[in-house]
Amino acid sequence: MSEPIKNRYEFAIIFDVENGNPNGDPDAGNMPRVDPETGYGIVTDVCLKRKIRNYVDVVKENEPGYGIYIKSGVPLNRSDNKAFEYLGTNESEVKKMKKDNPEIDTKIRDFMCKNFFDIRTFGAVMTTFVKASLNCGQVRGPVQLGFARSVDPIFPQEITITRCAITTEADAEKNTNTMGNKFIVPYGLYVAEGYVSANLARKVTGFSEDDLELLWNAIINMFEYDHAAARGKMAVRKLVIFKHDSELGNTPAYKLFDAIKINRREEVKVARSYDDYEITIAESEIPQGVTCTVR
Repeated sequence: MSEPIKNRYEFAIIFDVENGNPNGDPDAGNMPRVDPETGYGIVTDVCLKRKIRNYVDVVKENEPGYGIYIKSGVPLNRSDNKAFEYLGTNESEVKKMKKDNPEIDTKIRDFMCKNFFDIRTFGAVMTTFVKASLNCGQVRGPVQLGFARSVDPIFPQEITITRCAITTEADAEKNTNTMGNKFIVPYGLYVAEGYVSANLARKVTGFSEDDLELLWNAIINMFEYDHAAARGKMAVRKLVIFKHDSELGNTPAYKLFDAIKINRREEVKVARSYDDYEITIAESEIPQGVTCTVR
């Protein structure tokens, strides 16, 4: 792997959904998440990170150094146990090893960061054993994502559907269809903001230039490997990247995000496509020491 990154980054993910549910809320019958006061749509950071993990898992399948720690159907303890194998010990002996050698915790943390891409990127809480005999520690990742919010208020719709398939003989005798529903957003354009800390990459996880390039590719393609009827048509339209020429950065992040201007075209009353918006970057608002690229 290459050396840890040396520059701070901020980035904005601009993506849209058409006739789908980008992120259902289980507390509201799986309706699309929405801010009840403003009507703006919401997609959680957890939802976006799940799709990034899934992409990396597909393109780096079984490749050393690119394991996925938080993975559907895989117990966390199974991944934690790899630290036992690395140390050449077992659950009953590791506690004594830590007492005799305080550096064991650092070795375990470094092993997990080296072998799992999502720990190296997003960090993780790896204290899962009930008896706390194996504590892989807590890692604060250099890459952080905020919630995505829609540019305009969204108007979720409940679509009634019928099911022709029947389950039991009793249902067959009734000869009736089963009714159901789906929740969709006819159209919504969303923006998620993210941050990459070179300082944490150097000091903690070793997040590298190779990892950074993989992250950008994962963000751009995260919906391409995750299509589902319930989510409709989702796509990342733009990835705006701000690169500082130093490790700690040259300007507050909010000033860079404010330079991204997204406006609905004047003649459009209700947006129903990406072309209904104009997206520009105000270059004059980007200070020296920061470069902007759009993918």
